[in-house]
Order: sequence, then C-alpha cells, then structure tokens
Amino acid sequence: MSSTQGNGEHWKSLESVGISRKELAMAEALQMEYDALSRLRHDKEENRAKQNADPSLISWDEPGVDFYSKPAGRRTDLKLLRGLSGSDPTLNYNSLSPQEGPPNHSTSQGPQPGSDPWPKGSLSGDYLYIFDGSDGGVSSSPGPGDIEGSCKKLSPPPLPPRASIWDTPPLPPRKGSPSSSKISQPSDINTFSLVEQLPGKLLEHRILEEEEVPGGGGQGRLLGSVDYDGINDAITRLNLKSTYDAEMLRDATRGWKEGRGPLDFSKDTSGKPVARSKTMPPQVPPRTYASRYGNRKNATPGKNRRISAAPVGSRPHTVANGHELFEVSEERDEEVAAFCHMLDILRSGSDIQDYFLTGYVWSAVTPSPEHLGDEVNLKVTVLCDRLQEALTFTCNCSSTVDLLIYQTLCYTHDDLRNVDVGDFVLKPCGLEEFLQNKHALGSHEYIQYCRKFDIDIRLQLMEQKVVRSDLARTVNDDQSPSTLNYLVHLQERPVKQTISRQALSLLFDTYHNEVDAFLLADGDFPLKADRVVQSVKAICNALAAVETPEITNALNQLPPCPSRMQPKIQKDPSVLAVRENREKVVEALTAAILDLVELYCNTFNADFQTAVPGSRKHDLVQEACHFARSLAFTVYATHRIPIIWATSYEDFYLSCSLSHGGKELCSPLQTRRAHFSKYLFHLIVWDQQICFPVQVNRLPRETLLCATLYALPIPPPGSSSEANKQRRVPEALGWVTTPLFNFRQVLTCGRKLLGLWPATQENPSARWSAPNFHQPDSVILQIDFPTSAFDIKFTSPPGDKFSPRYEFGSLREEDQRKLKDIMQKESLYWLTDADKKRLWEKRYYCHSEWTHMNHQDALGLLHATFPDQEVRRMAVQWIGSLSDAELLDYLPQLVQALKYECYLDSPLVRFLLKRAVSDLRVTHYFFWLLKDGLKDSQFSIRYQYLLAALLCCCGKGLREEFNRQCWLVNALAKLAQQVREAAPSARQGILRIGLEEVKQFFALNGSCRLPLSPSLLVKGIVPRDCSYFNSNAVPLKLSFQNVDPLGENIRVIFKCGDDLRQDMLTLQMIRIMSKIWVQEGLDMRMVIFRCFSTGRGRGMVEMIPNAETLRKIQVEHGVTGSFKDRPLADWLQKHNPGEDEYEKAVENFIYSCAGCCVATYVLGICDRHNDNIMLKTTGHMFHIDFGRFLGHAQMFGNIKRDRAPFVFTSDMAYVINGGDKPSSRFHDFVDLCCQAYNLIRKHTHLFLNLLGLMLSCGIPELSDLEDLKYVYDALRPQDTEANATTYFTRLIESSLGSVATKLNFFIHNLAQMKFMGSDDRLTLSFASRTHTLKSSGRISDVFLCRHEKIFHPNKGYIYVVKVMRENTHEATYIQRTFEEFQELHNKLRLLFPSSHLPSFPSRFVIGRSRGEAVAERRREELNGYIWHLIHAPPEVAECDLVYTFFHPLPRDEKAMGTSPAPKSSDGTWAQPVGKVGGEVKLSISYKNNKLFIMVMHIRGLQLLQDGNDPDPYVKIYLLPDPQKTTKRKTKVARKTCNPTYNEMLVYDGIPKGDLQQRELQLSVLSEQGFWENVLLGEVNIRLRELDLAQEKTGWFALGSRSHGTL
Repeated sequence: MSSTQGNGEHWKSLESVGISRKELAMAEALQMEYDALSRLRHDKEENRAKQNADPSLISWDEPGVDFYSKPAGRRTDLKLLRGLSGSDPTLNYNSLSPQEGPPNHSTSQGPQPGSDPWPKGSLSGDYLYIFDGSDGGVSSSPGPGDIEGSCKKLSPPPLPPRASIWDTPPLPPRKGSPSSSKISQPSDINTFSLVEQLPGKLLEHRILEEEEVPGGGGQGRLLGSVDYDGINDAITRLNLKSTYDAEMLRDATRGWKEGRGPLDFSKDTSGKPVARSKTMPPQVPPRTYASRYGNRKNATPGKNRRISAAPVGSRPHTVANGHELFEVSEERDEEVAAFCHMLDILRSGSDIQDYFLTGYVWSAVTPSPEHLGDEVNLKVTVLCDRLQEALTFTCNCSSTVDLLIYQTLCYTHDDLRNVDVGDFVLKPCGLEEFLQNKHALGSHEYIQYCRKFDIDIRLQLMEQKVVRSDLARTVNDDQSPSTLNYLVHLQERPVKQTISRQALSLLFDTYHNEVDAFLLADGDFPLKADRVVQSVKAICNALAAVETPEITNALNQLPPCPSRMQPKIQKDPSVLAVRENREKVVEALTAAILDLVELYCNTFNADFQTAVPGSRKHDLVQEACHFARSLAFTVYATHRIPIIWATSYEDFYLSCSLSHGGKELCSPLQTRRAHFSKYLFHLIVWDQQICFPVQVNRLPRETLLCATLYALPIPPPGSSSEANKQRRVPEALGWVTTPLFNFRQVLTCGRKLLGLWPATQENPSARWSAPNFHQPDSVILQIDFPTSAFDIKFTSPPGDKFSPRYEFGSLREEDQRKLKDIMQKESLYWLTDADKKRLWEKRYYCHSEWTHMNHQDALGLLHATFPDQEVRRMAVQWIGSLSDAELLDYLPQLVQALKYECYLDSPLVRFLLKRAVSDLRVTHYFFWLLKDGLKDSQFSIRYQYLLAALLCCCGKGLREEFNRQCWLVNALAKLAQQVREAAPSARQGILRIGLEEVKQFFALNGSCRLPLSPSLLVKGIVPRDCSYFNSNAVPLKLSFQNVDPLGENIRVIFKCGDDLRQDMLTLQMIRIMSKIWVQEGLDMRMVIFRCFSTGRGRGMVEMIPNAETLRKIQVEHGVTGSFKDRPLADWLQKHNPGEDEYEKAVENFIYSCAGCCVATYVLGICDRHNDNIMLKTTGHMFHIDFGRFLGHAQMFGNIKRDRAPFVFTSDMAYVINGGDKPSSRFHDFVDLCCQAYNLIRKHTHLFLNLLGLMLSCGIPELSDLEDLKYVYDALRPQDTEANATTYFTRLIESSLGSVATKLNFFIHNLAQMKFMGSDDRLTLSFASRTHTLKSSGRISDVFLCRHEKIFHPNKGYIYVVKVMRENTHEATYIQRTFEEFQELHNKLRLLFPSSHLPSFPSRFVIGRSRGEAVAERRREELNGYIWHLIHAPPEVAECDLVYTFFHPLPRDEKAMGTSPAPKSSDGTWAQPVGKVGGEVKLSISYKNNKLFIMVMHIRGLQLLQDGNDPDPYVKIYLLPDPQKTTKRKTKVARKTCNPTYNEMLVYDGIPKGDLQQRELQLSVLSEQGFWENVLLGEVNIRLRELDLAQEKTGWFALGSRSHGTL
C-alpha cells in the first residue's frame, strides 16, 4: 500500500459531516509537512538534544492489532524518502512503503528485535487513553506485538483525543491496563478532556479500513502547492466544542490553581479513555518529538516540555507551550456571574415552613360573581379510604373547601378534637391537583368546568402525609449554589460553535514550532515566513476567521510569500537576515495573536482564557451626565465574508444609527463604500471613524447601536451600462444591534466583535436581539470603541420627588379638560402625538392626577417601545398583584417580553422566577414556554440562561420530572414522524411497534406528567385505544392510563409537522374572552381545550369527549348534507331524546354559537370548514385547528375562501329557531352576540397589548402592526355600543345569507371522501346507536298502520309502523318520517346493488307535498316497500341498518294512539286574543341634543290574510309633524313574524325642552310591492313620561291606535 492509498469508506464517513476529500487530503499533506520538519530538526540536533523527555501520554488500546517488521537498515531509506518537502511516508500510521507491499493478514506476528511496532492498515475498535504524566509511565497496546522496543524506535504519531458532541462519553479505563515505559511518545500534545465520564457505558468507535484515494498526499510535494484555505476550513469544521461536566471542570480548575499542569491527573484517573468520534475526523496536530534517547527518570513530573532544535535557553522571547497559554475559566461573563449572584439571593429569600407543600399542584382559582352566588348549590361526591361508600353533599358555591373537609371528617372520625382540618386536602378524581382549602368551592376552575358540562363533581379526601412529594423542593435544593453552565449544557440546543482549549493549544504549538524554525533559519526566509503565515492563518481561522489590524501589520513585516497578498510596502529582504529584527516581528505577531485570543474568549464566552491577564478593570469612574463629548467609534472591517459575495456584490458600506425604543435618536451615518480585500482571508476594510452628532451625556441608558451592512448587486453580464448602474438599489445583507451601556451601566469601550443577522431574518420587533454568534458562519463586524483611563457610567436622573410640582387647578379650564380627556383614555394605543406632546409639556401639573395602572394596561409598558428600566420596573410592580390564574393567562406574553429587556437580570425576570418557585403550575408552563424560546435563534442565548435559572430554582425532583417529560415528547415525536412518513398501508404496524417503545418508557420511569397540564399524571399507554387521523399531518390519537384509578384514561392528540403556537395563542385569547364574559355575568359556555406546543412543529392537543365534527354530522344526510337545515337539530335530538334534555342542549348551543361567532370574528379566524367546527352532544359548539387567523384567509386566485364574516349557517339558525322560520329565540341569539361583542370591545386595549407583545414570537401571521390593526378594526373601539350593535347585527345577517359557506362545506365534503376508509360503518342520522339482529331479536313482520299530522319541528306527516319480533307477543310501534325512510334506502344502496333492494316510492309529487292525499298514497307505497325489505335476501333483510331503523327510539316510547298536539316553536310568550298583536323592542336615549331610537326586534306579528308571513318594516314619526319631515324607517325584513333590525334612527337638533311636547309614533307595516302596505300594528310613546337622562330599553306592545307602555 502506498502513501497515497486510503480507505474510501473512511473518507465517506468524514464527508458525512461536510468535509470534502480534497480538504482531508490537504490536511494530511500539511500534517506530514509538520511531521517531517520536526523530525528533521531532531536529526540535526540529535547529539545536543539528549535530555530527558516526558513520558507518553497517549496509548492505543488494541489487543488484536497485527504488526509488521521493518528491515534494520530502514533508517537510511527514511532519510532518502523525505525529499524537498520533508514528507515521510512512514510517519503516517496508515501508510506503508511501496517496497513492503500489503501485510499478510493470515498470521499475526510480533515485531522482530530492532523493528518499530507500528500497526498495519487502520486501527479497528481503537480507544484513546490518557495516562498520568507524573510518573512518566507509558502504556502500550497489549497483544502479540506488545514488546519492549529499543529507545531508537519510532512510535506511531498519535492523534489527539476528540470527544464527539454526538456520542456518549466513554467509561473510565479497565483496571490492570498494561503499560510500557520504554517506548517514547510525543509529549507535546494537549489531551486535556472535559468530557463527563459516565459509568457503565462505553461506546466503541471503530475506524474503518482505508482504501485507495486518488490524489493523496504524494512524496516530494512542494509547499506552495498545498491548498491551505481548504485545510484551514477543514480545521475550523473540526473544532466543534463538546459539552462538559461542571464537576470535572471544577476539579480541573482546582488542579490548575494548585499548580498542577492540565495533564497532571491523579492516579485514579489514569488510563481515562477518550472516545473518538465516528463522524468527526481527528484534529490535525503538530508533531514535536522528544529525544529518542531521553531518560524517563529525569522527566519533570507534571510538565510537558516541547523539545526543539535550538536550546530553550537561547530563545530571545519567553513563550509557553500551547496548553500553558490558556487556563480554564468556568464563568467569564460578568453579567452571567452577577445573574447567578442574584439567583442566590432570590433563593435564599424564600421563607418556606413546609417543604412538602412545594410539591403540590393547586387547582386554579378564578373568583367570579356568577360562580359564587349564594343561590347556586352544588352536588358534591366525596370518596375516602375510611368509608366503603361515597358521601354526597349539597353545598353552596360560596362555601369554603375546608368546611366541606370538616363535614366529611365528621363521618370518618368519632372525635374531632385532635384532628386538624389543615392536615387534609381534597383531590379531584382523575387529576393530580388539590383544591385550595381557604377558597370557595365555586371559585375553582375544576368545579366551574364540571358545572358547565353537567359532570358529576367527585372529590377524594386525602391526608397530606400520603400525598406524592416527588416534586417538592428540599433544603439542599435551596442551599445549593446557583451555577448555570452545567444546566445550560443539559438543554437541547444547537452546539456552541467555539474552538476548544485543546484544539487551540495544538495550533499554538504548531505556531511556536514554525516561529522557532523562522528564528533559527540561516536563509530561505520567504519559505520559513510562509510557514509562519500558514500557522497564523490556522489560528485566525479557528478564532472565527478574524484578522485584526495588529496581525495584519505584523505580517506585513514579513517578506512576500504565496500564502497571502503582497503587502503594499515592500520590505528589504536583508532586514530579516538580522535575528534581532526577526525577533521583533515575532514578538509583535505573538502579542497580536494573544490579543485576538482574549478578544475571542470575551466575545464567544469560551470556557478558557489567556493565562496572561488582560486589561484590568478601571477604578476611576466618570458619570456619563458630565461627559460632553460626542459618541464616536471606528468601524474597522467585516470578517468571515461569504466568498459568493465577491461575485455578487460591490460597493459595500455600513449604515449606523442610534435608537431607543425603536425610534432613531439622529440620522443614520454611513461609511464610505469599499470593495473586497484579501489578506489572510476575504474581508471588507473601512477603518473609518463614525462620529454621531449626539453627546454621550444626552444618550438614554437603553440606547442601541444599530448597524446594517449594504451592498450594490453586480449587474449581470451584458447589462453593465451606466443607466443600469444608476438604477441599482442597495441591498441589505445583514444587521446587528448592541447596547451602548452594559449591565453595569458602563459605556462600551475597546474592541468588539458583532455577528450580523441575515437580512432575511430582519424583524422590526426583534431589533433588540443579541449579536449573531448562533450561526457558525455569520459575518462578523469589528468595531473599535474608544478606551480611556476611567469608566463612563450612566447615572439615573433624580426621581419625581426632585421635580417641580404645580397645582393642576392652576391650569386653564380648557387645558384641564383636554388633559383629563387624555388621561381617561383606556390605552396607550389611543394617544396621538399631540396628546403625548401635551402630557410632556404639562407633566409637572399632573402629579396629583396620576394613578396606578391596572395590570391589563401595565402589560403594554412591557413592549419593546418602552425600554426604559424605570418604566418597566413600575410595570412589573403594577402587575405584581396578579393572581396565579391571571398570571397563567398572560404568561406567554410575559415570556415574550423577556426579549425586550436590555439585560439578563431585570425586575420582570425576578418576578417570573419568584412566582414560578411558589407555584408548580406556573413553573410547569414557564418551563415549556422557555424551552420553546430556545428555538428562536436571535434570543436563544438569553432563554438558555433563563431556563437554566428556572431549573436551578425548581429543585432536583422537578428537574427529573421535566427530563421525563422531554423524553416522552421526543419518543412521541419520533413515532409521529415515522407514522407520517410511512406508506398508508404500513402506518398501523409502525404505530404498534412505536407504542411498544412508549410502553418501555413507562416501564423504566413509572409515571410522567403530560406537558398539557401538571395535573395530568399518567403511568402507561393503552395501545388498543391509539390510532391516527387520516389527514395530511397524520396526527396520533393517544390514550394514556391515568395514575389515579378513580379517573378515566387521558386522551390526547399528538401532532408532528404543524406549528401549534398559533393555536395556543388563539385558544388563549378565547379563554380570556370567556373569562371576561363570566366576570360580567354572561357565561357563553365556551369549550376551552388544552393545547401546547412542545417544540417547533410538534405539540399536544386535548381531545374533547362526546364531540363530533359538523362534517360527520352533515354527511349522515348525504354528501349534500351541508345544504340541508335539519342535520344539526336531528343530531342533537338523537343524543338528547328527552324534551328537557333537548331544550338544555339548544340553550347551550345558542350561547356557545354566539360566543364562537364573536371570538372568530374578532380574531379573524379563517379557513373555517365543517371539519374544524365541532359539536358536543350537550349542545356546546366550538372551533378547532386555528391555522389561519387575523384575516389571513386562504385564497383561490384573487378570491378569499372565507367570504362570510364568520360561520353562521342556516342549519345553526334552524336549531336556534326550532324550525325554518325565525322565532324570538333568534332575538336572544342576536342580543347575546351583540352583548358579548360590546363586552370584548371594552377590553380592546388588553387584546392589543397581548397580541402586541407576541409580534416577535415568530408566528408568520402575527408579525407587524398591520396584524394588530385587523383586531383594532374588528373591535371598532371608536363606535358607541348602539352603533356596534347595529354593525354586528348586519354581520350576522351577512353570514346567515352567505351561500359561499355552505358551498365551502360541500367542497370539503368531497375532498374528504378520499380519506374515508372502506370499513367505515354507515349509520342513520336519527339513531344514536347501531342495533343488530343479535341484540334486538329477529323481526317477523312489519306493517305501516297509519299516518299522523305533526307540527313540531315542522308541519308534516309521520308514519306509525308496527313491528313484530319472534318469541315476543307484544308489538312495538315506531314513528318514522318519509325523509327517514328515504335515508334508509339511500344508505342501503351504498351497501347493496339495486337489484337486491325493493323500489322506493318517488319523492316528487304534483301539488302540495304535505297534503293528506299525498300522505295516504305514500303510506300504501311505503307499506309495500318495508314488506319486500323484510323478505329480501338475508344479507339485506338482516343487516344492521334495517334493524337499527326498526328499533324503537326514545321518541317512540311515548304513548301512541293520540295525535301530537300542535306545539309552538317558542314558548316564551303567548299571543293575546282580539288584538292586532306583537311587541317591539326599542332602546331610546337622548344626548347632545340628539334623540337616538334603536329599533331592535319585533315578535309575535300575525300572518297576513292569505296565510303567508309578512315582510315587516318599522316607520316612525316625531309628532306633531304636519309636514311629515320626521319620517324615519328601517329596512324590510323578509317573510318573518319575528324580525330583527338593530337599526339606529336619529333625530338631530332637538332641544330637550321640545321633547316634553313630542310624541313618538311607531308603525309596523308589511311591504306589499305594487299593492298598498298593510298595517300590522302601531304604538304611540309620550316622551315626557320617559326619563331620558338614562337609556331606556324594553318591549312595547303593538296595538290599534293605542298608547305604548313599557
């Protein structure tokens, strides 16, 4: 095998991490150059270098390695093979001499005396061990070839350890590892490892055998032909910093401080293995060899000395070894260190009496008048281990929990004198939470949930000492130090792209070798200088490819070389012939490199620092208010430029601006336009000073420096005319922001490196982000701020007690009135620029008028537009009164507001951490929200530290619980992804296999809480109840086993591939709306289900039981069921057969439907179809799947898919009206909608504040102020309540009359037919259950007896069928309509061919289809149909559809034989006899000389003489009016006796005194087209009898020329 050969599989494994073969070949060639140069120096100085060498630190543990022998005369041959480049093929352990040929694999022979024990080929199963260097012991590989070699023998060049970031850290070594002290190894390689050694796990990393690689590093290769750019790029890719263990880090730091070297390990760590990664190639290190005749007894313990060709003492400059230059630094960032100190104080300040109570999840409490009334009673069932049977109590809602506990204890204890009620708690069955003893029963959200859905309230009495305490904190938890680094590295996050201390030490060793050669050279300086430049380039490339001006100037002193561009000033080559001149150049270059290392460590927060202390902190401080100089700094250059920019752009320039709260403080300044420069790397150099016309003492503390990089795109070839050049628009390439004052309020000084964010990630709300060091290839901007002998520190201005105060009453009345109007505005959003200017000018007069803001308004002060620290501190103080339940409602926004804090520590951070420590529910959701924030690259660093702080505060038990939750989520995400990507036929099998892995998780962990809620504690998965949805995302339907045996299984949906953050936000807004309504005494009975995003593109959703989509309900009436009016009403009737049950379900439907209409309209929820609207059997309607909101509708070309304002269709109105004609129930529905809408309008500022804080969360449809404007326009805060009522009434009419919604439903029905499986069972829409021959008994005969007329829900006829069954003597009677017979026939046709079915009577008739004659004819035809159906083939006659049809329904169980009495569809009022009839609802008010008359509803109008419904409208006059000038009228309502108008009729310019003489004449008429309109009723209202100081609303009776009464 030649030196150019290698294993192709090995190359492929390295290429998998993005390293090309060319780069690897170049790296190998450069390595051989380093090896040869070091060997050459040793050969020259062999006699002088006979000194003690350090023992080997690295050995290969390879028990089964074959060795081959070399001839004794090989030494001479080696020297001949070196050639000009000094490459030695035998220095590569993977290479063999061409003369030797491949080794014999059939036998395993040890090396002969005098031969070198080199392994042949590649090493398999190799492990890298680090040995103690204190005794100089060297370990060699056990095996056949393990012999004592001569001191002249060469050892294989070792590769440094590289702990992969993807692999598990290895085990400590096995005991008794053999070692050899005679074989010398290179002692110059830093093998200090910070990888945590996990016991019991040893991952074996095998290096594959190499095969031939064409173009490998050949012999005699010239130095200048090496692609050093490729090598440096490869080295940079290799330097991925691995995570480390904090405990080992502290041990290493302690050893460093005690004077031990970084390799001075204690004996018990001797032989520690360092895992070598399969995917990451080993670092290319320098090879500096110790003397072959060294004596190990003379080696200095704990020291690693580098032996060079020249005596160490002769060096003109003192340079330590690479590993001695850098010391471990666990916490370099002063801001993080101060943050840890704050955490210590915060944790020590918690005064906890009973630590076990910290492990309780308390039930959320939301006090409200509606739930705490004395007239509301609850039926509560309490279970207790001491009682065999449960106790049932009837409690008042306002009763406290401890009172219920006391009543229960009276049954369980005979003597209560020694029993403390506080030792007991009540736990809801099925939930792992506890009611709060001192709060009222009705205030708990669990109780409210049970009341809403008529669920039995079941509680379990438990003693506190038997409650689970696995989540409770301990004293040790609170007393442990606050260290964040370890907790940061435990998080799932992208790898920190910083070079490791070990890799940098190796590069410095190489640099020192080249410097030594350069200093000792007698000639050929360009070649030696080029090697120095290469080593400098390798170091700079590893340090973020930054080349400082000092490095550039030092390199310019070297002679021209191929590795970099020629310097502008040509140096006389003879100058460097003098050694002192070379020493000066080297000293300047070394100092510049060390400065770069210090800059790198400070910028990237590396885990090491230079051993030479940097600039010390200033003791002198000058206040910024006394510093009158202008702000100035120097923009030097941008580094790490993408090479593609060189061919795509030109004329680069930087725009710099100062901003505060998103507003610029002055005009931006620009640098000159520059082109690419090529020194060591490509960079853009400006080296230009920027001086802002703003003095430092005028800068706010939170001032941000914003820098944006622009360039002109290069025009395409052939279009480079001057006109095209002038038309080119500068393109933004990247931007960055940085605060001018740090967390200690000191003005920034010195050199700074700032990573630019790509312009594609620019977000106006996210301009407060940190520099971009998250991406490994980000462009880096270098800015040099002025330095001084003192710190310039910002000092806060004096407080308000020092500001002047003037009496508010001393202002002019006009000014007082305007200021009061401004201060009474509900939100900061309503303030105009003129308002703000007036407030600022008159601020000294307003001290007495300022009041504390409520927490809803204070949320707006946490937005990015208010960066001032004092303002934000006051905002946090005002929201500090939030209850835990309210805090949970606003927690997502508060977590987002953390982005707008200038520094890591802030009052908001402290507030959230304090509340999280005191309540487990807050801790749970705070954890998952912070974890989601890690995915935001611009703010990930901050969220990492905040999440680490939370984990530090919450205790070990909760950290383990969070770890289990993350484990479970990852397992479910993996399973969901596999099921989604699998073929439909294989999904079920993959699901079953994956569920077995989930079962193994619970077998290992016992139990786990679901991210949806800390109250949901599960202990297993129920595979038989798990499946998946046949939709595009293929979400999983999962059923978890409840830990509580008294609770039901917990069913959830797990989605992978959908971003659930938008669903979370939408449901949060709906939940807050529902709470606002309840607080105002209006319970809209909204269904609020849990939904939580557990990562980008995955999350959990709670499944609502006993609910079905509208599509499934409608398609029970056929694919055109969406065009029919009865499906929803029939479905509710089917599941609520009792009259009272059905009325309750309809009431729930009216309230919930009204709430959904308001909520979906205000939030602009789009993409509404019948598969994301659901209905519970109890009548509650709710929406799901909020993929589009804030008006971002799905488009078909230029047509919006959602044409109606919201979904309100005729089948919903059918349920509300109780039929196909409007009733007074519809009036109630409209009033509910308008009332709910106006209540939300009062809180417009709250929703704008909450949505405004989410602008930077990354949701595409909530990204700018236009999205907020949609909500503002929808809520219309400028309108009066009357105008808003009219507006929303028109929206209801528009939605109800929209055909597009039904058409959209129908199209969706067709689209979903592809997902319907062949095994889907057909069911009858009017039957709640499926019945079979086995369950019901065989039918012997059927006979249609008669038909009867019905009036409810519609006029028509129903057919009574007599059913006889075998073995029974009594017949059963069922009632079926013609439409139900037809549905049975249509669904039978889907199952059987028409030839097997009898013919069905025709539906179409001539004349009235509901007449008596038609019913009689159909009775005969239907009788024949059912007789033939029963006598059809058995597969038809005995199918489930037939037996379900003839099975009695609840309505059939009523008494038969009497015709149902006509029933009015509305029983809330009775029509008076002998009166024109009807009532009109009016709202009358008077304000500012205007009379407002709102015509709302009319009910109870009589039919016209021909029996048809009228087309009513309202006309009013203000009498006396002889000229008929006061006529006002409403629009015409079509074909209804119960119209809704909600129209405002206004009379302007009416003095209040005239109203006493006026009378309002209101007439209701029916429009008759060409005929005279018909008077339906009228009323006269004397205005003097009304107190118009307040709005009057009520029903007025319509009569014949009568006076109106309220």
